[in-house]
Amino acid sequence: MKKISPKIKILLIILLVPITILAVSSATIAWAQVNRPDIIQKSANTLMDIQDRLGEARIPEEYIPIYMAAEAEYGVPWTLLAAHHRIETRFSTMDPLLSPAGAEGHMQFMPCTFVGWQYPGCSGLGQGNIPEEDKTNPEVIEKYGGYGVDANGDGIADPYDIEDAIFSTANYLSIIGAADGEIEKAVFDYNKSEKYVEDVLWYYEKFEEERTAIEAAYAE
Repeated sequence: MKKISPKIKILLIILLVPITILAVSSATIAWAQVNRPDIIQKSANTLMDIQDRLGEARIPEEYIPIYMAAEAEYGVPWTLLAAHHRIETRFSTMDPLLSPAGAEGHMQFMPCTFVGWQYPGCSGLGQGNIPEEDKTNPEVIEKYGGYGVDANGDGIADPYDIEDAIFSTANYLSIIGAADGEIEKAVFDYNKSEKYVEDVLWYYEKFEEERTAIEAAYAE
């Protein structure tokens, strides 16, 4: 009988891990349906969450150099920036890049956070009433203590520009502790939701596992 090569064995293991996880989760739901109807919904949600995470845990290559450049500038792990990007807009595949609450751009900044909470009229959730020309003006942002950054040097800080958005997030996370290793605290300050923290940290840890291999590839 022909032996299976080690490479094929490794590939089979990689493919079987998510299948095994989903099978166990499905079995849990089946058990719950018979024995514990009260946890059916929770188990189903867990299964959907696992499927969602496993299906979208790859970082689009075009963003990696931007994350790395932002890390070099602000000291925030680029893998954390990638995790935020995944959670905020599914790597910019959300359409439009505007939330019902008014968060804007690739990394979902509220206008008052981007421009600065000292801007006249900024209150509540931070949508504000900021003219478009002020929203992207680096001088206005500096004056009112905002986190928006003109990363590509075109004279505007635009949350809908991918470089500006990622550098702005790195700037914000750096100031609230991520550059000093206070990752969980910084993530919570970015969005005060325990579920948000859990989701971002899941991807962050996943991307950290791949960091060495990815950086080696980009160093070639």
